[in-house]
Amino acid sequence: MSPLTLGTPATYRIIVQGYLDSSWSDDFGGLAVSNEVAADGSRQTVLTGWLVDQAALFGLMVQIRDLGVPLLSVRCLEDTED
Repeated sequence: MSPLTLGTPATYRIIVQGYLDSSWSDDFGGLAVSNEVAADGSRQTVLTGWLVDQAALFGLMVQIRDLGVPLLSVRCLEDTED
């Protein structure tokens, strides 16, 4: 992975507490929405996909906050620049 900057497009995996259904994908910029059960038995929603830059990531985190769902993790999986 090359150094990440504020303007670097990248793929992210974002986990929130609770279940959201796949209809939220459009609201979350087309990110894939899937549900998982964590090792401790808690329910989680995983949002995975490409975002154009970190401004888009921050905007997505604001949407999550506004929904009132706890944000559990944000992980950059890869960037698109070599």
